[in-house]
Amino acid sequence: MYFRLAFRNILRQRTRSAVTLIAIAFGIVALVLSGGFIADIFVQLGEAIVHSQTGHIQVSRKGYRTDGARNPIDYMFAPEQRLIDAIGNTPGVAQVGRRVSFQGLIGNGKRDLPVVGEGIEPTVESEIGSQIRITAGRDLRDDDSFGILLGDGLASTLGLEIGDSASIMVNAVGGAVNVLDFKVIGNFQSFSKEFDARAVRIGLGDAQELLYEQGINTIVVGLADTKLTGTATAAVQALLAGTDLEALDWQELSDFYGKTVALYERQFFVLQAIVLFMVILSVANSVNMSLYERLGEFGTMLAIGNRRRDLFNLMLAESVVLGIVGACLGALLGISLAFLISSIGIPMPPPPSANVGYTAKIIVTPTNVLSAMGIGFLATVLATVLPAKRVAGTQVVDALRQAV
Repeated sequence: MYFRLAFRNILRQRTRSAVTLIAIAFGIVALVLSGGFIADIFVQLGEAIVHSQTGHIQVSRKGYRTDGARNPIDYMFAPEQRLIDAIGNTPGVAQVGRRVSFQGLIGNGKRDLPVVGEGIEPTVESEIGSQIRITAGRDLRDDDSFGILLGDGLASTLGLEIGDSASIMVNAVGGAVNVLDFKVIGNFQSFSKEFDARAVRIGLGDAQELLYEQGINTIVVGLADTKLTGTATAAVQALLAGTDLEALDWQELSDFYGKTVALYERQFFVLQAIVLFMVILSVANSVNMSLYERLGEFGTMLAIGNRRRDLFNLMLAESVVLGIVGACLGALLGISLAFLISSIGIPMPPPPSANVGYTAKIIVTPTNVLSAMGIGFLATVLATVLPAKRVAGTQVVDALRQAV
């Protein structure tokens, strides 16, 4: 009975109902679009980290993640080929490569700078690191001998150009100092400006010769789809059972990603609270005006024997109906706008500490849409509770006076 009367009252008060629905829908659209925009930031940032630095999974000796940066030589190992083959045969795995990490000094004959370097397998890394851009020269090839790629910022600082020579000095195995000369064959750019200001890449064999060590630091795994990270990591970890090796996924490897996600989630929580507050105010204003105009009607209902609880339930039923209709309307409009905006794209400038801009989209996820609908519905119901209690508690004489 309450909902049947609620539908009639909503249709009777068309202007007020339309204003309330617009307020609810606007809030839900704002949440759907903002939530989808932030979700796209997470996806694009994650893909940039995976395909320019970490890969999806890295296998290394236990402790390398926390202590290996100080002395990567202590955490080198010689993997068996059958282990690499087993990882490559894991469902979802597309590429498996080996890396050697080192720290040292790079010099151009006039000055030296500290660098972090990687010895890589060029063919595999060109697939895993698909978002690394070659800004000058060319990429490393498997047949290059003593060729080097320089981060864009590092090349600019040292004034090195394609074809120039650069020397790298490192502490090799046993504390020995080794220096090798390399020829600059290209400059690269990842998503991180800070990384590009101090990073170099050379061939895996050249890095092993530089360090006097034939082992590696990490096995880098690229997946066919980032969504497979969880299951693939678990499968690789099972292969490593009983060894001193461990498998870490890209989120565990990137502190920057975790901190960025935490920051944006806090910001989005504040945005949700603001939208909830705005919807409550808008709906409360509309509900207050509507109920005040109908005070004489409610007085008549009380005068003919309706209980105050019946009035409260009726007003609450109206808010529930408005909340449901407004939530569905807002969700449909938000999803439509999200697809429209995504088809066009949003040109974005480079984020802080990044090199290049990107084209943002609005990702529609069931969780985001349902959350936005729930907030809109909740705001509508909460905005009605206090006015409904006040109206239901009005004296019959005072209520009837409004109809005179």
